Amino acid sequence: MSNAERLFARAAVSALFLVNGFGMGVWAGAIAPLQTRLDLSPASLSLALLGMAAGAVVAMPLAPALAARLGGSGRAAAVGVFLYAPALIAPTLAQNLPTLVIATFVLGAFNGLMDVAMNAHGTVVERAWGGAIMSSLHAAWSCGGIAGAVFSGAALHAGMGASGLLLSAAAAALLVGAIAAGKLGAGDRTPSAGPVYRLPDLKLIGLSLVALLGMLAEGAMIDWSALYLTLVARAPSDLAAGGYGVFAGAMFAGRLIGDAAVQAAGRARVVAFGAGLAAVGVALVVIWPATAVVFAGYALMGVGLANVVPIVFSQSAARAASPAAGVAMAATVGYAGLMLGPVLIGAAAGVFSLRVGFALIAAALAAIVAIELRARQT
Repeated sequence: MSNAERLFARAAVSALFLVNGFGMGVWAGAIAPLQTRLDLSPASLSLALLGMAAGAVVAMPLAPALAARLGGSGRAAAVGVFLYAPALIAPTLAQNLPTLVIATFVLGAFNGLMDVAMNAHGTVVERAWGGAIMSSLHAAWSCGGIAGAVFSGAALHAGMGASGLLLSAAAAALLVGAIAAGKLGAGDRTPSAGPVYRLPDLKLIGLSLVALLGMLAEGAMIDWSALYLTLVARAPSDLAAGGYGVFAGAMFAGRLIGDAAVQAAGRARVVAFGAGLAAVGVALVVIWPATAVVFAGYALMGVGLANVVPIVFSQSAARAASPAAGVAMAATVGYAGLMLGPVLIGAAAGVFSLRVGFALIAAALAAIVAIELRARQT
């Protein structure tokens, strides 16, 4: 790869991360109007959202075979965005809960394929670049998510419905895909080997466990950050709604400096320090649940968790038979954590209290620190 090709490839894959995040940010904004239009209860809506996660878990292991069949990770990423764009429209066609579950499963599946393909190709570009870039790619995803949320809020305020929102996101994905596809390069062409659905390779078990624990914490924050502020910190609901925004904003900021941190300290130290910092944030939230302290704790959690997943994907890609296979294994296990986290916190809250539930997040983060420290000693 020439310098110009490397630069174009990095810009192109960054654009895919950006537009994927934008689509997910818009999707988050479209959930409430879809719930209203279909008259869904919270339990029914949870089932529809579970369909999306299930689609991702089913489809992610297929990404290595897709990359091999198409002739490279870059080509798989390009096809991924063109599958993702129409899938964003699928929920707008739903007329009831069963059809919405089918639609979210389809969206989750094609988002999962794109997710693995663009991350796998990101690791290929990272190797060609000669330095860490995965955190900046995930920063682009976070930036897209924030932009999608802002766009959704403004569009809903102006009277646009869920269909208009998701059609806009699909159009953006198609436009970016058309511009970026030719600049991605073919990428890794390693043939797919072994069964599609299998347990992680032994050398990837530690990394997959870190992905599971890290995304467990992220999933818990998505579903429980606002509720903790209202139920435990007694914050008003309008203020509590900003809890996840603080977490996500801090995660974006952490990813902006993540590549430099990896270059300076190494991947294992960044993951261990980040998980430790996030654990301190959770401890503050649990021990001293005043509103201002909870917001500060959320910020520490966002900064600390920011680079865990990008680093795990990068390391998994380097250790597996192919980048797509490594990312698929780590991402699939990680998504299981994303689904499991909110359920565990809810169960602990029901049996004990929400503070005990959040203490489980601290335990998960402490386990990441222990795994990384042990890995450095072996």
